[in-house]
Amino acid sequence: MSFTLPALPYALDALEPFIDATTMQIHHGKHHQAYVDNLNKAIAGTPNEGKTLEELVAVAGTISPAVRNNGGGHWNHTFFWESLAPHTGSSLPTGAIADAITAAFGSFDVFKEKFAAAGATRFGSGWAWLIVKDGKLEISSTPNQDNPLMDVAEVKGTPILGVDVWEHAYYLKYQNRRPEYLGAIWNVINWAKVAERFAASK
Repeated sequence: MSFTLPALPYALDALEPFIDATTMQIHHGKHHQAYVDNLNKAIAGTPNEGKTLEELVAVAGTISPAVRNNGGGHWNHTFFWESLAPHTGSSLPTGAIADAITAAFGSFDVFKEKFAAAGATRFGSGWAWLIVKDGKLEISSTPNQDNPLMDVAEVKGTPILGVDVWEHAYYLKYQNRRPEYLGAIWNVINWAKVAERFAASK
């Protein structure tokens, strides 16, 4: 069983002007495709060949760097695309997830500040995450293509939102201004999907 690149759930230009179409084309069609291709090569003819992506990610610390990095890259990017949606005029969570964010962080604005800080201060390449840990919301970050589902994660939990802070995610539009990208991305967060994941985590 080989892995395949999932189609984007929206057009390449659907996240404009916050994430440009050229970045999406390269990020999805080139970077994500490369993770899929390299993962398939790394598992071919090995005991990992029949495992699910979730099974591979869960034991990242015991598998080869090629499977860990490319498996993580495939999982993280698939999760990321689903975390985004075209801007509809409202960029706020509602319902249970909104209440949980307020309970955990005091307000949505404080949450945004803390999440942006986790992404901005991640040295080099990596990810910022909103996770459910022991029934509560926490913010974390991981290096490279690691994620909170991995046995090697500093902070383990169930991700409900992840934002890519590798330079290829934002450099064409924002250059070295990662904080600006992290500010703009709130306009295209798919809060319905985040709420769905939050509900499923209970």
